[in-house]
Amino acid sequence: MLTHCGTQPIETPRLLLRPFEPGDAPSAWANWARDPEVQRPLNEPVYITLEETQALLRRYIDQYACADRIRYRWAVIEKASGQCIGQIAYFLVDEKNRWGELEYCIGRAYQGRGYCSEAVRVAIAYGFGQAGLHKVQVSHMAGNEASRAVIRKCGFTYEGTLRDCFYIGGAYVDRLYYSILESEHETIS
Repeated sequence: MLTHCGTQPIETPRLLLRPFEPGDAPSAWANWARDPEVQRPLNEPVYITLEETQALLRRYIDQYACADRIRYRWAVIEKASGQCIGQIAYFLVDEKNRWGELEYCIGRAYQGRGYCSEAVRVAIAYGFGQAGLHKVQVSHMAGNEASRAVIRKCGFTYEGTLRDCFYIGGAYVDRLYYSILESEHETIS
């Protein structure tokens, strides 16, 4: 059975994962929400204006108030700068079968520093430890080698490919799926 604890703050040596706040909008917009190189691999829209980003964060914040507490979305804050450098979420949760699917992004200026792997690892641990998940899954579009590297670093196992899953820029793109089970996480933690 899942323990719906909602989005609680998580700290790592360099990051604070916490619920979004309205004041995150300027740095979220500057660091990742308006960047097509960050948003398109997630099949997410590019938020052209700060106002669009504020509306996005309001939707995220409003979801925290849902009574079911099955909302797990964190702002990824770099402690040194206080900047919102990305986001990570269990955007799908299957209560009956006790699995959740992660999505994440980190702004380009912060990529290549291990921040994404750091955030994914603690989100996995939270999913198993606090939320009671049995399985965590994640996916990436074919060709997104940076995301693939994060997934491998975090101990996921390749499960399969959904062929022609997305139609982007006039072409179909595959979606590759990976997972990690609670028992596997215990052995690599």
